Amino acid sequence: MPTSFAAMGDSPASPTSATASQTDVKPEIVGIVVPGASTFGGDIAMHTEVYKPAGNGPFPVLIFEHGRSGDPLVRAKLDAPILKGHVRFWLARGFAIVAPIRVGYGLTGGPDRENSGSSFKNGQCVRRPDFGKLAKVTAEANLAALKWVQAQPWADTNRVVLEGRSVGGFTTVSTAATNPPGVVGYINFSGGAGGSPELSPQHSCDPEQMETVYGDFGKTTKIPGLWLYAHNDQYWGPDAPKQWFDAFAASGSPAKFVHTEDVVGHDGHMLLTYGGKMWSEPVNEFLKQIGF
Repeated sequence: MPTSFAAMGDSPASPTSATASQTDVKPEIVGIVVPGASTFGGDIAMHTEVYKPAGNGPFPVLIFEHGRSGDPLVRAKLDAPILKGHVRFWLARGFAIVAPIRVGYGLTGGPDRENSGSSFKNGQCVRRPDFGKLAKVTAEANLAALKWVQAQPWADTNRVVLEGRSVGGFTTVSTAATNPPGVVGYINFSGGAGGSPELSPQHSCDPEQMETVYGDFGKTTKIPGLWLYAHNDQYWGPDAPKQWFDAFAASGSPAKFVHTEDVVGHDGHMLLTYGGKMWSEPVNEFLKQIGF
């Protein structure tokens, strides 16, 4: 049954934060094709980082999806889809990690397929976004990564976990709603779309539509999930994430909601980066729940 609880934390610093980088972790780089993703209908290969534990496997696999900056220059320069400290978190648990840069970002390039159409003026949302379209294209990219994983001899194709942050967190939920074979759980960090802490802090564009979209996901999702948000998330504010989760969980989809304390000294939207002491225990508990 869907559940929710609040998590406590005493420090934004953690061994899994961006600042904890004792030794570099080198990825293998591969291309994962997203069919028909170019402007004119051709295929595009996502620049993808792959990390594996020592040995031959088969390893359980984490597929990680990055977020989205509102600044097109930042999106164009995206070259690191996952924090190295977070890679170490999963390697220590025996997982291989697959982290693509989706179409429209950084080293992958291509059209901006993930522009939901959100727009603000004087702090108000002035154009209706299309979160349904965003759900479709993000799930397509994630499912392409999953298809690639399932063809790898080192992958345990029946033990795949999806994880993402911000729009990447939304992506994990949109993908889980399709119940792809082999996926045994998903983790949504600060997931959503249409936020702008600069133009409209704590009030995203059309959160009611997002609530509806998440509610529709919940009608089909049978895969267990973990949703993690901080109270001081400057993209969504303190209330909308719980409303989104409640809409999702209303149909009985098996998920847990964790609302942490403020991420002190940082935008709570950066919970994954700076709030390791808040989220590591719930994540470890979730992994036990799903058989790890």
